[in-house]
Amino acid sequence: MTGAGELPMTAGMILSAVILVAAYILVFTEILHRTNAALIGAVVMVGAGSLAGFYTQEQAVQAIDANTMLLLSGMMILVAILRPTGGFEYLAIHIAKLAARSPRRLLVYLTLAVSLTSMLLDNVTTVIIFAPLTALICGMLNINPLPFLMAEAMTSNIGGIATLVGDPPNIMIGSAAGIDFDRFLVHMGPVVAVVWLGTIALLLWQFRHELRPPPGFTGRIDLDEDKAITDPATLKRALLALAVVVTLFLVHHHLHFYPAYVTFIGVALALVLVRPDPATVLGELEWPVLMFFAALFIIVGGIQSSGLLAWIGQHLASYASDPTHLLVTCLLLMWVAGLLSSVLDNIPFTITMIPIVLDLQIGGVNATPLWWALALGVGLGGNGSHIGATANVICVAESEKCPLDGATITPALWLRKGFPLMLASLTMASLVFTLFFGFFS
Repeated sequence: MTGAGELPMTAGMILSAVILVAAYILVFTEILHRTNAALIGAVVMVGAGSLAGFYTQEQAVQAIDANTMLLLSGMMILVAILRPTGGFEYLAIHIAKLAARSPRRLLVYLTLAVSLTSMLLDNVTTVIIFAPLTALICGMLNINPLPFLMAEAMTSNIGGIATLVGDPPNIMIGSAAGIDFDRFLVHMGPVVAVVWLGTIALLLWQFRHELRPPPGFTGRIDLDEDKAITDPATLKRALLALAVVVTLFLVHHHLHFYPAYVTFIGVALALVLVRPDPATVLGELEWPVLMFFAALFIIVGGIQSSGLLAWIGQHLASYASDPTHLLVTCLLLMWVAGLLSSVLDNIPFTITMIPIVLDLQIGGVNATPLWWALALGVGLGGNGSHIGATANVICVAESEKCPLDGATITPALWLRKGFPLMLASLTMASLVFTLFFGFFS
């Protein structure tokens, strides 16, 4: 028996969940390549949804997040223009010389750089730039890039939680709740700092064997970074375009520019200044990654259209009707958001929860701590699986290019390393949230 206004469980919800689970089994078991599995799942979701009446072809097209797809494409184009200039090699040699004698120190330096950058740029952009750079550094040192790529993806997700512009859900939450950049940083920054330190400690322990210097390792880099740059004129022009993108990323929310539009401003500028061959540049794009995300958006769109996410959100939010349950509700929201975001894209869940939290706020419930709990949950949850965050998939794809044995990040490996780390980070965030609940209220 459902209460007034309560959503009942429907056959469409169950069917969409079954299709989602089946597609994810194919992805995680690697029976099929993840892109093939996701495309098959998307086709089945649209077909079943159309027959059952909960999902249409029009809704499937609308479910593809064009902002994310274009942001990924635009940054890949900029990286493709930069790559032949030797700029990445220059930076790789410079970083390697600073920390090459200790793989553990190299991991800390790289993850710190990634985390800080993710606070200003979105974490997807950050990883697109750092993943190939990391592969170059590890290639120079002849060490396995796997722990470095995984650590960068995870810490980029964590770093992105700290600011309003670090992760797309933050922008949505800030807009709905009226939270500005400074307030977001003041509240999320300390939690992120605690979680980041704990995560680095866990990563160093998890990869303690992989981070041991291999036999004969000296850490010496007998390369001159100044000689790495092969096309300084193109490098300067491409960096100018990238600088424009970075600058606009810092203020795009004030200008009401989508991140994707900001990226393509830089792309347009680079095309004018560099005039690259479009066939060569577009051939450098990671098309399997882009197709995987498009298909994944369609699958998750079916879950959303069936009402399953709204059903979960409504039952979760109902606990907050009693003010004495507010802390418990916040922690429950954080953990449910985290667990769901480890397998689903966090944007649909955020979109679903925002009107529910706003309704509670209108009804007199203090919704402020719920906003912070939601941001922490959807941000930290992405580390739970290799498809839990866009940054993860980019790093997995980069690892697959490495010729070294054991360098590929498999779904099973990510679950073994990432899921416990996600649980630990949610636990750390919950402890901080509970101890300083008054601050978040």
